[in-house]
Amino acid sequence: MTNVIIGCLLLLTFFAFIYFVMRGGNIMIGFFFMAILWTVIGGIPYHTAINDIFSQPAMDYGSTIVVIIFGSWFGRVLVDTNIAGSISQETIKVSRKHPITATILVCLVTAFIFTSSYGVGAVIAVGVILLPILESLGLPKNISVVAFVLSVGAPMYVNIVIIKQIQLFFPKVIYGSKYLAYGFSAMAIQMLFVIAFIIFHAQSIHATENTSVATMNKTPAYSFFIPILPVLMNLVFGWQPIPSLLLSIILALLLTGNMKTYHDCLNLINKTISQSISDISGLLVMLFILTMFSAAAVKNTARFSSILQNIVPHSPWIIAIVFAILAPLALFRGPLMVWGAGSATAAVIAGTGFFNQYFAFALITVPAVSMAVSACVTQSWNLWAIEYTHLNPKKFLLTGIPWGWTICAANLLLAVIMFN
Repeated sequence: MTNVIIGCLLLLTFFAFIYFVMRGGNIMIGFFFMAILWTVIGGIPYHTAINDIFSQPAMDYGSTIVVIIFGSWFGRVLVDTNIAGSISQETIKVSRKHPITATILVCLVTAFIFTSSYGVGAVIAVGVILLPILESLGLPKNISVVAFVLSVGAPMYVNIVIIKQIQLFFPKVIYGSKYLAYGFSAMAIQMLFVIAFIIFHAQSIHATENTSVATMNKTPAYSFFIPILPVLMNLVFGWQPIPSLLLSIILALLLTGNMKTYHDCLNLINKTISQSISDISGLLVMLFILTMFSAAAVKNTARFSSILQNIVPHSPWIIAIVFAILAPLALFRGPLMVWGAGSATAAVIAGTGFFNQYFAFALITVPAVSMAVSACVTQSWNLWAIEYTHLNPKKFLLTGIPWGWTICAANLLLAVIMFN
């Protein structure tokens, strides 16, 4: 009976946290107070709380933070060496007499760049090149922006920085062939829907005479494989993320001629390191706080599992259908958005142990990536794209949400098939 009462109190604070975030509350502050509340309500002993909730989890997460830092650095190197921009500008060579083909190519290039690149700075740097290209191809603002952000979102299924963040809840999920088989399949499905989205709106796409786009110094074509290199090193040779990213950074600097002089190379390295850490500084602190809340959730598993036993469906098919129907709850940092109120949902799903971790990982990842990252105005780079193009946010949501919702359903179905 005691567990039931405590479990109810924990779930009440869970819903209070969701309400707090949905009303615009600071997520990091919310995580911190949730960790304290779940420690107190759960009756976790003082010394256990200090060591196992507020200390050791953050220290253990340090290795993952290192990967996130290197991933962000690599993304900044891709931008500042002009590799990302050069790949993007090559798409202009597609005949403007075929704007549909050119648009699809731009979106595929975008997805390719962000398989390893990450961060709002990288998206902005690429977006200021590609969004004018899409405009010059005759796409209406809502079509160009939604196509662009869906293409940025698709590779997040395999982006090491994203995967490492969600692994916090599912430590048994390994960034290797088993997950990447699903990740690349989910990415491909999202890109197929992007192509379908473009074709669906083909009648509204008409080439224009506006061909003005940002210009820059182009890098050699033989450097264009760099964005996918970290993933290939892991798949083909079994390399861990840090050596894969380091090799990619070195080759990016070397093949773009940025190692010709010691001082210029050093200046670029220092600049990219400083900018990349600045891009993710807030994220890093939030993730450390999140480890504390996650640890408190695990400690309280027994408290609420008896309640959830009768609420959460045990069938992978049923839970996948439920998540597919409720996918819009990932919008506005809602209860299915793992970097918002959904962090509590992820902690609960992980804590129950009802599903194998790969499937549970996909359950949490799909709404976050295909709905929140790809179609929500609270995602920083989506908001930037809306403001940059002067697009009405309501029109953005009405254009993108139906497609993001459909992609969620498809990729959740894929998760059931591949992991169960």
